[in-house]
Amino acid sequence: MRAMWSGAVSFGLVSVPVKAYAATTNHDIRFHQVHAADGGRIKYKRTCSLDGQEVEYADIVKGFETEEGELITLSEEDLDSLPVATGHEIDVVEFVPADQIDPLLFDKSYYLEPDPKAAKPYALLREALVQTDRMAVVKVALRQRETMALLRVRDKAIVLQTMLWPDEVREPDFEILEADVDLRPQEQKMAASLVESLGADFDTTAFHDEYREAVSALIERKKTTGDARPAPVAPAPVDDAGDSMTDLLTALQRSVEAAKAASGRAEPAVEEPAPAKPARRTSAKKKAEEDDKPAARKRTRKPA
Repeated sequence: MRAMWSGAVSFGLVSVPVKAYAATTNHDIRFHQVHAADGGRIKYKRTCSLDGQEVEYADIVKGFETEEGELITLSEEDLDSLPVATGHEIDVVEFVPADQIDPLLFDKSYYLEPDPKAAKPYALLREALVQTDRMAVVKVALRQRETMALLRVRDKAIVLQTMLWPDEVREPDFEILEADVDLRPQEQKMAASLVESLGADFDTTAFHDEYREAVSALIERKKTTGDARPAPVAPAPVDDAGDSMTDLLTALQRSVEAAKAASGRAEPAVEEPAPAKPARRTSAKKKAEEDDKPAARKRTRKPA
């Protein structure tokens, strides 16, 4: 794993140097959008919705549209003037009971690795959290933005659990939940009995992504049945500094090769052109040339 952040956990007068690593990864199978005819990758251009012209990235600024329909643009200078948190310290604010934390607030998880010289204070903090069954509420600056987070224990590692801000959590607004529902004791007892009959200790290894496995099997099946084809190679960009005609011919040749490779057709052999035959003389033309020969000899005869 590669560390994405380094700093120190600070609680009281104790400081624990640590490195943060992403605790989760995404194993979803990613697809590309390609042209069905030749397999070329689909590209998107930044265009203006008003004039339809392509816009360079340097000419793009951030814009915010107000409720009144007004557009406010922010330049890089405006954004640079904002307060940015760049500290490398995980500051413990308080320790709270673990059962008071709503999992709905959890965002992303990071493993904290202690510095070799800080193994003892790291273990001391970990065991204190376990024995007291508490989590540490902290503030930390990640990617130049301060965020609220938790320190909790998973096995022998301390996990930095970033959290959503309270105003980012929606409240359920369903009128049907406010209605009174008459539940009979027999029904409640039967439901509890069903829950107990399906009770078990949670084992993460018992679950797997069936959809991803089906997609992988489908891709492998198409690969073995001959549905796969070589990925086309996009032509190299034309260099304006060189000979434009030569670059154009090179680009065309590469495009032809890529198209033939995508369609699976072999390149046809190029036949050498046959040598041109001399034009045949007609009989009238031949007779005229023979008539001109004596006259030519008379004109070239020297006097005695």
